[in-house]
Amino acid sequence: MPGPNLNRRTLLLGTASTIGLAAALPAVTWAKELSPQQEYPPNWPGVEPYGAADVREDLWPRNDNSRVLELELRPRDQELGRVWIRDTYVNCFVVDGKPRYVATGTTNAAGLKGPAPWNDGIFVWVADSMDGPWRLVDTTGVRPDAEKGKVWSPEFVGENEPGRTVVAPWQEYWRDDKGDKRGNAWAPEVHYFRGAWYIVACMGDHSKKVGSFMLKSEGGVEGPYRVVKGNLDKPFGDLAPGGPEWIDPKVYYHIDGGLYTEGDKAWLVLHNHLHAEFQDDMEDIVQKTKLPRFEQAAYSPEPYLEGANVIKYEGKYYLMHAAWNKTSKNPDGSQRHAYTPEGERYQYDAIIAVADKFEGPYSKRWTAGVGAGHNNLFVDADGQLWATFFRNPVAGYWADPSRKDDAAVAGVVRMEWTGPEGKRIYVRRKQG
Repeated sequence: MPGPNLNRRTLLLGTASTIGLAAALPAVTWAKELSPQQEYPPNWPGVEPYGAADVREDLWPRNDNSRVLELELRPRDQELGRVWIRDTYVNCFVVDGKPRYVATGTTNAAGLKGPAPWNDGIFVWVADSMDGPWRLVDTTGVRPDAEKGKVWSPEFVGENEPGRTVVAPWQEYWRDDKGDKRGNAWAPEVHYFRGAWYIVACMGDHSKKVGSFMLKSEGGVEGPYRVVKGNLDKPFGDLAPGGPEWIDPKVYYHIDGGLYTEGDKAWLVLHNHLHAEFQDDMEDIVQKTKLPRFEQAAYSPEPYLEGANVIKYEGKYYLMHAAWNKTSKNPDGSQRHAYTPEGERYQYDAIIAVADKFEGPYSKRWTAGVGAGHNNLFVDADGQLWATFFRNPVAGYWADPSRKDDAAVAGVVRMEWTGPEGKRIYVRRKQG
């Protein structure tokens, strides 16, 4: 992950308390407890046929393996009593010799139920430990009159000046033929690389142009941020095929951009299996069109995947995507769960594949976490491996009205590694 991340494996699983509500599913009795001779938990056999989804209860974030972070509330959050957030992102970096935790995600503007058709930008929270307190980053020194914690927004367009662009023209708010406001920023990630802070995010489906961009801070994690030179006119990469029918294909680029760094080099990780190396000055990608693709063992048929993310852990590269686990009927009438274009959306899962090289070839994918899709993996200051989750309220399990109060959260779940032979990462399963 982005250097200098902490990446030290610890076998002890720790005793951090659970905060907030997790999935609260029934306990299972068949998961094997590790014996004193068994250093690593086992791999589970892949679900057949390839592309079928594993829905076993052990792979859900539960009360015993996850928590919901208590992020500092903004005025808009008071009624709900917590932060409504999607695409939750959390990471830990070493800054001035101390761990620095950051959190961000897709949030909604005051008065709106979700982040569309517009939202008001990107907020960041920071903490000295996973236990918090998680405070909105102090942006009052950058913008004394703006809402605390908001590090970037299309509304900051007035700060543009010659040679310094805070909001590019294609990122500005606009109004449709009915005069309704449009434009939203989605799925931000915060990175600390070579002593500087970066944010990679995308302008969402209601923006002038849809696609991924990067901001660089001219100060600390609080900013001020500016758009890198490669995004002054458009998002990264080429126009993307297969966008939503209601979006003009001439403005739809690849979404869900992320950053992977190793040593002194950095790569952009994009939707649709693409990647690209950054220039040394981090102002643009080296190959600007026809970007290379990760070599993967695809499903047949391949479904729509989101939230691409890469981490290097214990010498291996792990490529994670979010995929809708969809239900349909088998020929015998039983229920089928699979990552397929067809079926009814049940849960938004995290699927992972592993490789010896960043570009691949990657192994067959496996279900790493049920309901943990559109997330990232990170290592905390104690060397523990975690993933984020948010519980997608759009469809499936968490869209049920009885569960909606527990959807769209800043969740983190403990992960487990199956060792140098197994080479898999799962949500921490029950031990006994």
